[in-house]
Amino acid sequence: MYQNTRMKHVGFISTRFHGTDGVSMEAAKWVEVFENMRFDCYFFSGLSDWNPKKSMIVPEAFFGHPRIKSLHEHFFGIKARRVEYTEEIHAIRKELKEALYRFIRKFDIDLLIIENAISIPLHIPLGLAVTELITETNIPAVGHHHDFYWERERFMVNCVNDYITMAFPPSLNSLIHVVINSEARKMLSYRRGLSSYIVPNVFNYDQKAPGIDDYNKGLKQDIGLEEDDLLFLQPTRIIQRKGIESAIEMVHRLNNPKIKLVITHSGKDEGTAYYNRIISYADLLKVPLVIRPEKFGSHRSMGPDGEKIYSIWDIYPHADLVTYPSSYEGFGNAFLEAVFFRKPVLVNRYSIYQSDIEPLGFDVIAMNHYISNEVLASVQDILRDEKRRLAMVDKNYELASRHFSYEILVQKIKTLLLHFGHI
Repeated sequence: MYQNTRMKHVGFISTRFHGTDGVSMEAAKWVEVFENMRFDCYFFSGLSDWNPKKSMIVPEAFFGHPRIKSLHEHFFGIKARRVEYTEEIHAIRKELKEALYRFIRKFDIDLLIIENAISIPLHIPLGLAVTELITETNIPAVGHHHDFYWERERFMVNCVNDYITMAFPPSLNSLIHVVINSEARKMLSYRRGLSSYIVPNVFNYDQKAPGIDDYNKGLKQDIGLEEDDLLFLQPTRIIQRKGIESAIEMVHRLNNPKIKLVITHSGKDEGTAYYNRIISYADLLKVPLVIRPEKFGSHRSMGPDGEKIYSIWDIYPHADLVTYPSSYEGFGNAFLEAVFFRKPVLVNRYSIYQSDIEPLGFDVIAMNHYISNEVLASVQDILRDEKRRLAMVDKNYELASRHFSYEILVQKIKTLLLHFGHI
């Protein structure tokens, strides 16, 4: 039974803390805020490029581990589970739970923050292990939920509903739930009977946005662009809900050979079908598409052959427009980043944008699920009219710094700690 009433050590749990995926990036912001509040933070995951001295890496905890991927392929789209898969689930669950106990003992963890591992069933054994650990220890824990299984059509038909009901997410005495938008809060209550806090994604708007410097000034050339090319930036993974077809269509219809669409993130986290579709579609419309995820990381570094690896922040200063045509997002990290760098944004009016962001008055190029003539005219206007562009990005920066700053996150985390009787 957990008894410590003075929290000092926070343990973050995820399938990965690596690269530039949205969950890792948002978790890093929580870590920064906790450390500024004088907590020590430690990390359990299956894949990590975070501080090795504070990390425990168990390869089977990564959803992309061959053992886990092999299991996952047999869970969705069918309704009956073979006995040997049940046995394998519990074998891995046991291994991971033992590792989680070692993690808590090694770093003397007082509070757990579970980053999406009990939210969406990408890694069922890990979700079960975390659920059992919290039940057996009663350790204070926060489920930080970025998305849920009911938000993804591909998870709806499955043979693991018993485990999903148990652990994605669970109802436990010492676990409180955090969601990132109002729709998720409503649906978590409706589907699972669970109350939750809303903590929106945030950004540190107190810092100065990096610009073009000696390190990144040659970035365009390094990724195959000419200096006078117009760089349209799609700073997301290549997965279906990102709606990248719309960005490709827009570039095609603008009919300007100097416009290049650059995608910074990996395209194969959720299979290769959509990735191949995007490549074929761009080829069909003769749109110059630049996909170079190997050139970008969470920070600047050198590659195996001595080539520069850029951070995501290195490409934003070069961007002329950020494209964000997603059909669904839990919130919108790329939107907050574009605003931080004072870049104009094309946004599809996905449901969470309409409910939680748009009412605040942001000035964007808005599309309603397709590229219209009005959208094209707005893009051309923004590229042409510097005064209009500056007014747009300055207004957006002011609104975001007021509603989605680190100060907001500090207050939200203090509220969570008060729930556990701390501070």
